Amino acid sequence: MATSASTASLRVGLAQINPRVGDLNFNLAKVEEFVAKAEQAGCDVVAFPELTLSGYPPEDLVLKPGFVADIRVALEKVAARSGRCAVVVGFVDNVDDGTVEPSSARPPRLFNAAALCANGVVAGVYHKQLLPNYAVFDEARYFAAGHDDVTLYDVGGVVLSLSVCEDLWVAEGPVARQRAAGSQLCLNINGSPFDRGKSGVREATVVERARETAMPIVYVNQVCGQDELVFDGGSVVVDSTGNVVARAAHFEEELLIADVRVPTRAPSVRAIPVSSAGSQRAAVPSRVAVIDDPRDRVLGALALGTRDYVTKNGFTDVVLGLSGGIDSALVAAVAVEALGAAHVHGVSMPSRYSSTGSRTDAADLARNLGIDLLTIPIEPAFASYLAMTTDAFSGLATDLTEENLQSRVRGTTLMALSNKFGWMVLTTGNKSELAVGYFTLYGDSVGGFAVIKDIFKTDVYALSHRVNERAGRELIPRSTLDKAPSAELRPDQRDDQSLPPYDVLDAVLALYVEQDRTAAEIIAFGFEESLVRRIVGLVDNSEYKRRQLPPGVRVTSKAFGKDRRLPITNAYRG
Repeated sequence: MATSASTASLRVGLAQINPRVGDLNFNLAKVEEFVAKAEQAGCDVVAFPELTLSGYPPEDLVLKPGFVADIRVALEKVAARSGRCAVVVGFVDNVDDGTVEPSSARPPRLFNAAALCANGVVAGVYHKQLLPNYAVFDEARYFAAGHDDVTLYDVGGVVLSLSVCEDLWVAEGPVARQRAAGSQLCLNINGSPFDRGKSGVREATVVERARETAMPIVYVNQVCGQDELVFDGGSVVVDSTGNVVARAAHFEEELLIADVRVPTRAPSVRAIPVSSAGSQRAAVPSRVAVIDDPRDRVLGALALGTRDYVTKNGFTDVVLGLSGGIDSALVAAVAVEALGAAHVHGVSMPSRYSSTGSRTDAADLARNLGIDLLTIPIEPAFASYLAMTTDAFSGLATDLTEENLQSRVRGTTLMALSNKFGWMVLTTGNKSELAVGYFTLYGDSVGGFAVIKDIFKTDVYALSHRVNERAGRELIPRSTLDKAPSAELRPDQRDDQSLPPYDVLDAVLALYVEQDRTAAEIIAFGFEESLVRRIVGLVDNSEYKRRQLPPGVRVTSKAFGKDRRLPITNAYRG
């Protein structure tokens, strides 16, 4: 509605929702729920994230013609439900332009698309032009790039343009061209995953585009866990000068409402009429959610990723081994945050080498978190394995074989509990250990979800301290935080007997794993050559082990799994 002779205002709803990949009925119901909220709030337009109807990323589901056809049916239902409040929703568009022969094995072209619906119809469709094909993104596998679309729409007397995610990241890209054509407001829908260094960059990019184009930008992102990815929300509205005027919370569903002011439309601008302005209404107060402590952001990602992976895959409860160590303590704390204490089950599985302190630390942790604790000693099974293999191992010294047997007994025990009670097993290995292969295949690596697989050991300590700070008390016992890390698979064992100190190890791993530096480059930075060669060798020789790990939460820009994909058989030693 007009607010003065020189400005107009559009009430926009940013529907920061948690969709489910492949669950079209759920996603459709979620859209309808938030459209109703937007209408009640007097919105002129409500925008949903990228590929909302299919869930993002749908991956090879889009190669199923029936799935794509069902998405179109869902879109028509959204359109039929729309009224004066326009609805922008992401979907997979199937365009058969006649270039594909009926007998061809190649499917019709698919597009990552945004539909603008109003008054019962689809008023317009925009196809994403810039397709990311790096890191965790491989959109070129599925989608064709949209053409140079500068179609403009008149919604409530304001001329707006549509774009999708990556279209916003290039300075002279689609958004700039739409502005040059007369757009007064950019509406950009996203599926932008979290990593600990990205959120500030993401918002800074939106601010930069707004300043460059002198145009307000509405940026809506989803909030969910999807396999290894976490989407943290943080939807934002930036005005034409680059000021953030509204920001949604991170890691929470929310309908963010903002009144966006734009200069009065120039008469020469052509735009497709979509809907008229709403009735007179009082302005809504701006909500600008606070950016959290960086450690809270990571903890939030771990909790959301764990919650959605567990519940969306049909589980209610989880189980994990509690060794009295820092890794299992942090995983247990995250699981309680994600699912509630009643749904988290700890298991103490002492062996002949388990210290009294480790047992009491596990018990104290369980009591502090309010979770139940089972105690299942593994000595009977371990002794039986030793007896079983006495003849086969005759004359051979005790070594890693016997150490790993203990870990494998524990893994089998956890899986038995999973089978009996329907609990998902959470593994507790951190990124430092997984990088260098300091874990046992079919032992401590066994399970359904690896909560901290992308967290270096030094960060495990930082996050654990933050858990206690937020609680205002010791959820994770001080003795767990202070003692030397140990697998306790042999007498007086400590991690630093097998690995370099974690602060040194993590510094090298950050360069080699996350920054793709070669060994020679890392040595040139001043690290001892023998140390670097040893660490790099451990990382390279453990690739086959990491391929067999369960998925886990991605919080960095280079996680094992979807990000870092190196050949197992590989002779390069740079």
